Amino acid sequence: MESNKPKIPPRWPDKLVTWLVASHWREEVLGDLHERYALQVQQWGESNARRRYWREVLAYLRPSMIKRKPKEYPSYSYLSPIMIRNYLKIAWRNLVREKGYAFINMAGLAIGMAASTLIFLWIQSELTYDRFYSKTDRLFQVYNQDMFSGNRQVWGTTPKPLAPTLKQNYPEIEDASRFRPTTLLLTAADKKINTEGAFVDPSFLNLFDFAFMAGNPDKALSGSNGIVITKALAEKLFGTIDALGKIVQIDHKDSFSVTGVLDDLPNNTQFNNVSYLLPWSYFVTPVWDSDGWASNNNYTFVLLRDKVNPVAVNEKIKRVTAEQLKGVINDVSNRQIFLHPASKWHLYSKQENGQLVDGKIVTVRLFGLIAALILLIAAVNFINLTTARSEKRAKEVGIRKVAGAQKSALVLQFISESVLLTFFAGLLALVVVALCIPAFNNLTDKQLTLALGTVDFWLCALAFVLFTGLLAGSYPAFFLANFQPVKVMKGAFRPIHSVFSPRKGLVVAQFTFAIVLIIATLVIHQQINYAQNRESGYDQNNLLFTYMSGELPTFYGSFQQDLIRGGAAVSASKSLGPITTINSRQWGLSWPGSTKADKDVEFDRFGADQDFLKTTGTKLLVGREINVREYPTDSTAVLLNETAVKTMQLKKPVGTRLTFDNREWHVIGVIRDFIFASPYEPVNPVIIHGPGGSIPLNWMSIRLNPANTVAKNLELAEMIAKKYNPGYPFEYTFADESYKAKFADEQRTGSLTGLFAGLTILISCLGLFGLAAYTAQQRTKEIGVRKVLGASVTSIVSLLTKEFIQLMLVAFVIGAPVGWYAMEKWLQDYNYRIAIGVGVFILTLFSAVLIVLLTVSFQAIKASLMNPVTSLRSE
Repeated sequence: MESNKPKIPPRWPDKLVTWLVASHWREEVLGDLHERYALQVQQWGESNARRRYWREVLAYLRPSMIKRKPKEYPSYSYLSPIMIRNYLKIAWRNLVREKGYAFINMAGLAIGMAASTLIFLWIQSELTYDRFYSKTDRLFQVYNQDMFSGNRQVWGTTPKPLAPTLKQNYPEIEDASRFRPTTLLLTAADKKINTEGAFVDPSFLNLFDFAFMAGNPDKALSGSNGIVITKALAEKLFGTIDALGKIVQIDHKDSFSVTGVLDDLPNNTQFNNVSYLLPWSYFVTPVWDSDGWASNNNYTFVLLRDKVNPVAVNEKIKRVTAEQLKGVINDVSNRQIFLHPASKWHLYSKQENGQLVDGKIVTVRLFGLIAALILLIAAVNFINLTTARSEKRAKEVGIRKVAGAQKSALVLQFISESVLLTFFAGLLALVVVALCIPAFNNLTDKQLTLALGTVDFWLCALAFVLFTGLLAGSYPAFFLANFQPVKVMKGAFRPIHSVFSPRKGLVVAQFTFAIVLIIATLVIHQQINYAQNRESGYDQNNLLFTYMSGELPTFYGSFQQDLIRGGAAVSASKSLGPITTINSRQWGLSWPGSTKADKDVEFDRFGADQDFLKTTGTKLLVGREINVREYPTDSTAVLLNETAVKTMQLKKPVGTRLTFDNREWHVIGVIRDFIFASPYEPVNPVIIHGPGGSIPLNWMSIRLNPANTVAKNLELAEMIAKKYNPGYPFEYTFADESYKAKFADEQRTGSLTGLFAGLTILISCLGLFGLAAYTAQQRTKEIGVRKVLGASVTSIVSLLTKEFIQLMLVAFVIGAPVGWYAMEKWLQDYNYRIAIGVGVFILTLFSAVLIVLLTVSFQAIKASLMNPVTSLRSE
């Protein structure tokens, strides 16, 4: 009986095929050989079949079958260049076919990417503030720390002898330099410029290696008559940057030779207002300054040696000034100095319990979060619109899967579509950034630029585009690729309209963020308006200040009288500084009944002569104002504000004797509190002393004549000033502008927050518009049936908008508490502040509802007005 067991081909020919035939042919060749072998066994017998098998195997071993180099055989992997090109081609066709949705997606992504880019540029500028020096990690500023009015406080000005003492006595300190800002008149030929500069030690240019365009930084300030100027100042004075060796005259007195020209200092440094550097040896000590350790009017910077621990140095030097002040001031037990690193000068400058903590780093973190959320919201638009239109792509996915497409290939296809769209959005965003960056610079007071000529910029831009494309496209790609072909091909696939879905969650997240920003914008603007409406305590209208430089202090009396007689002013008075700015603080006061602890009470110090109250409009409550002409003893007279009287617990302040500044003073009057410092803070105790103090009164307050135009008054004042001080320009500041500057930071924050809120709303509305259009399209037949049955336009519009209003209300319920909490935290930094009222939330809710209605109603009305015959034919 013949066996039915299948005949097995010879083993060695099979091994030969396995060894020599190319892998992509091997399975097919062996299958054919085995099939023919089985037939030949039945026809010719096993022996003949085995011989024929060998011949057929050898026949297969020809060159075309044994080539093994993979590159010679085209690969159709989903990652092959052919397939990637195919993905991009399909992606392009889909974008062209769906122009409306492509535009909405592209616009949303472009706005989000542009806004994020501008914020990231601002953050980069903030993070590199004073951190671009080669020795940044070893650079420190010396700060003072002491107790005043029961609170530990810090300040950045230090005594003159501190820098040389630290450098000489502490080997851990490699170098040190003093820095003293100044404003001087510089003259070169017929050019006269009154500008800001500084006196510094020669070592300053070793600590801060600013870029030199000409000169030797090691020797530029080593002499006594050298001056280093910036490129911009060189061009103003000489018309060229080739200024080395040219002569500059200081205040029409001393001549200096230009020994160095600096490239213009970057915007992100605390020295950005410095136009020139003068040697410390030329520093002429003002009458009111001192070489002693009790006078703190200079900045001290130190450079530590490499690998020195700053904590150990802090511990070693902290009592330096205290030791020098023993016997000079009463209590030195709390006086310390400490080092503040350059990496934290700008971002960590907020004073809290005698430490420098936080500050602008909080704003940087906040804006970084806002940038990320704006980009995320733009990505959410793409996700929502793509998943909402998934039904249109379902059959495509089903056919591709039936045809053998792998899930990974489909994911790559959809991601390629999002990356391609993001690429075009990135190009559009680049144009938007280039157009908007000048306005953004004005808003933020920055000098931000796009480094288009660098490779790093384009690499970062490419990475940003890819990241955004993946962020926006990953979820839709996996969502679409997961469709089941059986359900799709049977037409059983339909989007599920559930109470909650990821798409609805994303819409809620979008509007939650927008609502938080709307609340923030409203609260910030209310806080600014609240502070601006606070009574300043003086009349800002027609009041200006000018610094009396050159010969004006000598001819002050004549200048004052000529201003009034010439009709330019109705009154004028000299003072220690503008009434809008604190110039000095004083502690160590004693008065009848005061205690030792009262010597630590800090007062804002101001100096004035006659007509000060009349000129500034400050109100006198008790006594009289300072008048040296009628009362010569008023040179040591003092005016107190209301807060000072309360602090000193004086029942009858007029006639009280005070002691400070190594002399005795007498109180002649009490004035109403006025805002001397921040309008957001309580008014500090203020002493206004007569002209007999140690600090000269070199500022002048001028009340312009209201009968003339401002331009006419300024013309007359300048002409009179030239009469007494011909070598100096007449420069001035208006009181209202100076006061307005106190709100600059908050206004900038409010403007930026409002801008971000607007962009967030715009991006969200683009997505909402697209979703509304798709919803109306999906319900076209339903709308037609409803209209045939008698539904009104209003009811159909209500039907289509109801869901979006509900989502917005959910977002409001989530966003309102978040916004309230965030702004309460922000307001904690202000003593004079608003209470967040219910009106903020009502206005926010009304605005949000109105925005949703305006966005959605267009599509809803359009759908409701469509002819029902057309609607019913649409499917």
